[in-house]
Amino acid sequence: MAKVKNLDEVLKNFNPNDPASDSAGVFGLPFSPDQSRLVLYPVEWEATVSYQSGTAKGPAAVLEASKQVDLYDPIAPNAWKQGIAMLKPNKSVSSLSKKMRPRVEKYLDGLTAGKTNKIILSEVNEACVWMNNQVRSDIRALLNKGHLVGMLGGDHSTPMGYFAALSAMGEEFGILQIDAHCDLRNAYEGFTYSHASIMYNALQLKGVKALVQVGIRDYCEEEMNVINSDKRISTFFDRDLKRAQIQGKTWKSLVDAIIKKLPAKVFISFDIDGLDPKMCPNTGTPVPGGLEYEQAIYLMESLIKAKKKIIGFDLNEVAPGKDEWDANVGARLLFKMCHIILKSNA
Repeated sequence: MAKVKNLDEVLKNFNPNDPASDSAGVFGLPFSPDQSRLVLYPVEWEATVSYQSGTAKGPAAVLEASKQVDLYDPIAPNAWKQGIAMLKPNKSVSSLSKKMRPRVEKYLDGLTAGKTNKIILSEVNEACVWMNNQVRSDIRALLNKGHLVGMLGGDHSTPMGYFAALSAMGEEFGILQIDAHCDLRNAYEGFTYSHASIMYNALQLKGVKALVQVGIRDYCEEEMNVINSDKRISTFFDRDLKRAQIQGKTWKSLVDAIIKKLPAKVFISFDIDGLDPKMCPNTGTPVPGGLEYEQAIYLMESLIKAKKKIIGFDLNEVAPGKDEWDANVGARLLFKMCHIILKSNA
């Protein structure tokens, strides 16, 4: 990305210790997308969620909560000075999600009664294809301009277009998936691009060379069969990680084993339900167990120490509750991920 001529002037007139102004961007920062090394791409999409909805409200809630985040980060104190900005959501995507959600609910009601409405199913699958293509086009345009890109969902189906953009551009990479679920179902509930099928679909792309899953604790026999049949997949189940620690293994040693399974280039795909649900009680499908906040941060920071190059990330399934706790955690997690990718690409 070409050096922005007035970036120094922007920094000169910005005091990171002041409270965020009403006109400030994400994290209270003063940068426009064109001035930013890292651009955050929000996707207000939750068409195929199968339990609790609300994740489409995540980007707006995280943006608002982000203005309370302090900017000093010991791993890279000045990384934010490279510029971080969030785009406005693509309203066509948001509107289509809202249109499809009642149709999905009607379809699911019929499904539980043993009936499959093929008309609705076709409508929703076509809508998901359109969304994926829109995301792929938007992400590729940002990457071609030289930006690093972070995605903020929405449900966990949203990064498919990002994965497809990277693969189409010739990137070969591994996905580090932090999640409570495997997301390896083939067309869950009939939806080809269900949030529960994101990693199954990602593995169909030629650019995805490895999938390393961490924190998994809710999965089905179909997904176990996929894990056992695909050598690219390494799954670190939450049960096994916890028992290893009980028996005396350190988190560092477990993280080292996780990172050894990843190639040189890594995409971080973070479903917030990978954390202990006390951090995200309003997420769509919370599951007991999971990572502590600092365990997740240590894992991602360790990618930098291991000389892995982080080429992108997504943070998904943040569903704000009445007390905004989920958005508060999501905003701080997002800030850490921003600094981690910036430091990785310094």
